[in-house]
Amino acid sequence: MSAPQADGPRKRREGEHPPILAPGHARIQPPRSPLQDARCPEKHYPTVSNRSSPSFRLFLLLFMSSFPSLAPSAPANAISLNGRWELAYWPQGERPATEPAQVKALAVEAIAATVPGNVELDLLAAGRIADPMIGSRVYALRKYEGYQWCYTRRFGSPALRPGQRLQLHFGGIDCLASVWLNGRHVGEAANMLIEHDYDITDLLSGGGDNELQVILRSAVIEAQDYPLGALGVRADGNSESENIRKAPHAYGWDIMPRLVSAGLWRGVELRVLDPVRFEDLHWMTLRVDRAARTAEVCADYQLRVPFALIDGLRVRATLKLNAREILQRSEPLLSHSGRILLRIEDAQPWWPKGYGEPVLYDGEVQVVDGDGHVLASRAARIGLRTVQLDRTDITTPERPGRFCIVVNGERIFIRGTNWVPVDALHSRDAAQVTGVLKLASELNCNLLRCWGGNVYEDDAFFDYCDANGLLVWQDFAMGCSFYPQNSDFARKVETEVRSVVRKLRNHPSLALWSGNNEDDVSLGWQLGALNIDPNRDLISRTVIPAVLYELDPTRPYLPSSPYVSPAYYGQGNSGNFLPEDHLWGPRGYYKADFYTKSAAHFVSEIGYHGCPNRSSLERMFEPADVYPWTKDFAWNEAWLTKSVRKLPLSESTAGRNDLMLKQIRILFGDVPRDLDSFILASQAVQAEAMKYFVELWRAGKFERSGIVWWNLRDGWPIISDSVVDYYNSRKLAFYFLKNVQTTVCLMIGDPVDGHYPLVAVNDSLQAAGGGVTVTELGSGRQLFSGSYSVAANGRQKVADLPLQDGQGMLLIRYESGGEARGNHYLYGAPPFELKAYVGLLKRTGIYSSVPGL
Repeated sequence: MSAPQADGPRKRREGEHPPILAPGHARIQPPRSPLQDARCPEKHYPTVSNRSSPSFRLFLLLFMSSFPSLAPSAPANAISLNGRWELAYWPQGERPATEPAQVKALAVEAIAATVPGNVELDLLAAGRIADPMIGSRVYALRKYEGYQWCYTRRFGSPALRPGQRLQLHFGGIDCLASVWLNGRHVGEAANMLIEHDYDITDLLSGGGDNELQVILRSAVIEAQDYPLGALGVRADGNSESENIRKAPHAYGWDIMPRLVSAGLWRGVELRVLDPVRFEDLHWMTLRVDRAARTAEVCADYQLRVPFALIDGLRVRATLKLNAREILQRSEPLLSHSGRILLRIEDAQPWWPKGYGEPVLYDGEVQVVDGDGHVLASRAARIGLRTVQLDRTDITTPERPGRFCIVVNGERIFIRGTNWVPVDALHSRDAAQVTGVLKLASELNCNLLRCWGGNVYEDDAFFDYCDANGLLVWQDFAMGCSFYPQNSDFARKVETEVRSVVRKLRNHPSLALWSGNNEDDVSLGWQLGALNIDPNRDLISRTVIPAVLYELDPTRPYLPSSPYVSPAYYGQGNSGNFLPEDHLWGPRGYYKADFYTKSAAHFVSEIGYHGCPNRSSLERMFEPADVYPWTKDFAWNEAWLTKSVRKLPLSESTAGRNDLMLKQIRILFGDVPRDLDSFILASQAVQAEAMKYFVELWRAGKFERSGIVWWNLRDGWPIISDSVVDYYNSRKLAFYFLKNVQTTVCLMIGDPVDGHYPLVAVNDSLQAAGGGVTVTELGSGRQLFSGSYSVAANGRQKVADLPLQDGQGMLLIRYESGGEARGNHYLYGAPPFELKAYVGLLKRTGIYSSVPGL
């Protein structure tokens, strides 16, 4: 396949993040450059036959001395174009307007806009719409799906030194855009998910103001231009998203509203590029030897450099740890690209949370002249770690398989959560990401699965994960359908994957790429009778792995999650044989065979509904709609919208609120009609279910190797299976999960051979132990008193506890790392009496910090 063409001029390489000036700084004085760009036709370099000769060194000295900035160069300069813009909008006609002159001829409405931003937020600020987060108001945004938008901003021309170029950088354009400067066409963009860069040096005005315009077309209307094949899900409008590279959730999902937005959703800036600069720098860990305490890494670099200067320069790599230089290597620059190999003694590996410290080294590569002046540099924080995915294509009773993430040669038991959109309006992501990440850290997660219905998170997300030992499983942004198989779409995906991989691959937290979310299994949802083989998929089986093979050979790749391998397809494409699976099913009793008898070694989606707290309900509904039912548990319209119903006539999520009724009836018999009691009952069921799922997988370590539950936090005010709602109000399940995801944890399992097994698990590289007691709360009888000892990264059955009659709760008290901890086990067959259950829960003393308990 031929390489795809970029959406405009050369894309910026990962790691090139110059400082951003405050909005409103329209002009800068760039630092003086020591070099001129060899590409400039008006500049001529003398021919020198021997570049090591005194004459060449004299030429180099004279050439560079004509520029006062021969001292170590400052980072590349940037002018922020964030802040106030103008926004015009109008219904898209039969043919979209794509040029400024066409827009000028139209009758448009105009308002002030903020960049980064989404058009809905500008409409809200201008008073043109009501807050779409409340009730069913989100449906009022439907008409704007058929609109066009034109962003306009003026800026002054920065002064450029000889050889410098000016690049226009967009962090995110949503989505189908024509970019214009001073009435001249700059380029096109057709992917919300990646960055876009354009060289505008030759389009600047001669010293005056410049007018930048970005004209956006309707993604929903343009979807009609693409013929669809027979594959894919054709329900509830899913198909209109398949050819458009927007975040899939925008078209509506069971966890997000339909909100097909538009806008410049990440920052916009001008970047002054020096003639000597880094195009790319890729750090790779080649080997970590824990026994010898050594590591080997390499830094692959690619430069833009005038040819006449190459032979007079050197490249220098430096590693620092805690600001202390530990290693430096310098070698002659022989070409615009090269590889520097480094061997590190007394190496300190990067570890995921619980298994050690996430040690980060400061790596820097510089280009220096013969006098040691730094002409260009690129820095990154790197971790010394290797990662593998030890998996089989199938698991059977006769030949049990496996699915386990291995870091630095050590099997890692995964305690993770699914990372879903932080906000339906993604310009608000940046302000919220760190707060949500801190929730994951508080829950002692060691992996985040970046779900394929989302955008790709920015560097700040990965920087946090790097520094806090959070592994990242990254889906590519496709999900729950089967995507086009033609060469045009393949080129789109290849361009996207190249951009994303180059940007993110230096982050040690990034552990696994996955081709998509549930595309393989989606072939069976509507076309199951045809038994179509997903292994013929061009995108996940050919396009993506080819790019990864070329650009990121150090990380494992999973074609889909769950992955329907040739072996699984060959044995009938059904059955309980997937090593890694998503466990949704009937969503009945959380102890049903569907969960407990799953053969999956690793579950990457599993969850249970839980109603938000009253304070959040009162924020997301009009006062008249806070109480959910009209009669006989029939949901009012606003609650159906929050279920999440894509459009008023959509049917696909109509029964999601009923899951709460069903699950409450299973555990507590009757559904309370009082709202506060209903909230408590719903959250209690969710909390017990999520606790049970985590304990079920942890107690089976390493026959079961990880659980990534669904999900941490909502990206919109909705009714869902998150454990924290959009307003950051925690449900009871958050506290239960925090208690059972400690690195060392004791838990009680369901009866085996006439006893309750008391099990200790240890997800660290040090042995653990301490005292432990088990008490029956109702009677106060002590069932066990003793100690436990569990090996590093191990599991140990501590005791067999006697079965108890009837219903009740067992309380575990144990010591770990000098701290007193506890856990509970709810025994007996449901239904339980809600008031009695709450009373026992309070008596444990474990959850005293929970509001209402």
